[in-house]
Amino acid sequence: MLPEDLRYSETHEWVRILEKKREATIGLTDYAIRQLSDLVHIELPKVGETVEQGTPFGEIESVKTVADLVSPVGGVVTDVNRDVEDDVEILKENAYEKGWLLKIRHEKPIELEALMSHGEYTDFLGSLDQEDDTENGDDQ
Repeated sequence: MLPEDLRYSETHEWVRILEKKREATIGLTDYAIRQLSDLVHIELPKVGETVEQGTPFGEIESVKTVADLVSPVGGVVTDVNRDVEDDVEILKENAYEKGWLLKIRHEKPIELEALMSHGEYTDFLGSLDQEDDTENGDDQ
């Protein structure tokens, strides 16, 4: 189930915003986790590092590939989920609660406008599924 209270990026990261604290929690969507398949390792930034919107903040490795984790908003890292670093399988079990990756203090609320709502992301995923069907010859 895709949470409705989150914002989403085209690179399949999610953001939960706590406006009063200017804190953003960032994670990886179920869709991305399923695409990666058998997860092996994740590398996350350190507390105090600065991440910028649209740039990699870490990597996730599966048996198939290594993929960048791209920050949907910029800011200073205030917390990192060490449990996920120790056991990347947590992402498969609970991507939207226990599987958060990092928390940042975001400084530019305008960056949130570039992110998709639940409905927009759902439509985006539907368009990706249609592309996959076309590429696999299922466009009949």
